[in-house]
Amino acid sequence: MPEKHDIDAGAKPLSAEELRKQVLQREMEEMDKDRKLKAIQEQKHADFAADFLKKQVTEEEIAMVRRLVANAVRDGKFEAMVYSFPSELCSDSGRAINSGDRDWPETLQGKAKEFFERYQTYGKPQGYKLKAMIISFPGGMPGDVGFFLNWAPDKA
Repeated sequence: MPEKHDIDAGAKPLSAEELRKQVLQREMEEMDKDRKLKAIQEQKHADFAADFLKKQVTEEEIAMVRRLVANAVRDGKFEAMVYSFPSELCSDSGRAINSGDRDWPETLQGKAKEFFERYQTYGKPQGYKLKAMIISFPGGMPGDVGFFLNWAPDKA
């Protein structure tokens, strides 16, 4: 829109049709911007999914888990969310996790499966517990899964 100082008071006013065209043009530019942003987000999601399903857990990801646990301990907590991923990357889109099915680990794929196997190998023998929960419900559907590592003492 023109600034106040750019308006020529003596000029012929724009027609209603010209104003409607300006509004329509602005709406189309906004829609185009939204479409481009959505395409970028979809590409990021596709890249994450490909990385998640095809690559292995990195040393940096393991170090991040250790930092999250250390930060939780420093804050006096006995649990930390150490990993999250979209539930659609489970073979059942997170249904078993959401319903508390004891066989939920069988639905894991990619890095989530590897994280769980690492927990079974290293964490569980050292007294850690792991739970998986759906941590978001966009549109009422399971969104992201969170892995929570717990080191609280067993209750008597």
